[in-house]
Amino acid sequence: MTDSPVSFQMLKTCPGSRARAGELVTPHGIVPTPVFMPVGSQGSVKTLTPEEVRDVGTTMLLANTYHLYLRPGIPVIEGAGGLHKFMAWDGPILTDSGGYQVFSLAGLRRINNKGVVFRSHIDGSEHTLTPELAVQYQESLGADIIMVLDECTAIDSDYAHVEQALRRTNHWAERCLKAKRRSDQALFGIVQGGIYPELRKQSVEFLTSMDFPGYAIGGLSIGEPKQVTLSITEETAALLPQDKPRYLMGVGSPEDLVECVARGIDIFDSALPTRVARNGALFTSSGRVNILNAAFAEEQRPLDPACDCYTCRTFSAVYLHHLFKAKELLAYRLATIHNLTFISNLVCRMRDAILNGTFPLFREDFMVRYRPTDEATRLDQKQKWLQSRNNDI
Repeated sequence: MTDSPVSFQMLKTCPGSRARAGELVTPHGIVPTPVFMPVGSQGSVKTLTPEEVRDVGTTMLLANTYHLYLRPGIPVIEGAGGLHKFMAWDGPILTDSGGYQVFSLAGLRRINNKGVVFRSHIDGSEHTLTPELAVQYQESLGADIIMVLDECTAIDSDYAHVEQALRRTNHWAERCLKAKRRSDQALFGIVQGGIYPELRKQSVEFLTSMDFPGYAIGGLSIGEPKQVTLSITEETAALLPQDKPRYLMGVGSPEDLVECVARGIDIFDSALPTRVARNGALFTSSGRVNILNAAFAEEQRPLDPACDCYTCRTFSAVYLHHLFKAKELLAYRLATIHNLTFISNLVCRMRDAILNGTFPLFREDFMVRYRPTDEATRLDQKQKWLQSRNNDI
């Protein structure tokens, strides 16, 4: 590839771990890594203004081509001067190609080597998405980093099906690269291959031969056991170039961020922190809690006394409990502020620990203190969300 407008400088790796701290340089600013991107699929992080998104510590956002293509339409955003101006966000933006959302449509799409024909989940209208169109639409949106069109396979797909999808993803990556025209955007490749290490290795070898400026690991956190996610992430990240950013798509629970930073990941995104916030599930230093529980009905202290977010500085846990019980709209805003602040602070603390050479100790201490969601409960929640994600991304 020619010189990229997005570059990555690795500042330090931590002894006893694959964790890395670096800087991602983009046309809209420098992003310290590791970094978590809140999801603004439709041009906004749900319930928050751009100023509030910035105030919680966000340095980079993710938006989604599929959703913006369907509503309000690419020409509308292009006419407004591009996605940055349209959503009043002056920081870096990464856009997904829409491949994952098309994958989630299941019975509403048909895939072949040319591309995907799908029906809108909004009104049932028929549309076509090809690698060339995916690049064209993202170039019109104007994000700093854009993604190739890929085919994500279901967790229960057999080897033959995953291998076929991988060949198609490789073919589409080549077409995306040829279709790219704008010199002020970086196009990242996406590693696929399901839960099969040998296919992941093939994907990495093919994509790195094209010298993309960055690489994403896709097709994980879609319902597989967590240990499988971590194992595939570790094996795949170890194969990727040391001098290029590594982006793990769709992972956002606190414990997974810590474990995947330990495995060499630089960039994350997920709707999880904002989605669970709107359902009353809030992160604390000791684990995730449900603010609707009776234990908070008379709790006059902040939800998490160790948290410095606006919500915890200003309101009591009982007030949040009341807002959720009463279904007041402010509840969703305050909960989202809290969860995103928690994630931003966590990522900053991990970066500091890497730079100080203490990340292994930080990781150990965090995992002792933080109680993850029970695995069976997590998988059940994940499956329920996967069935309804088009209405809640």
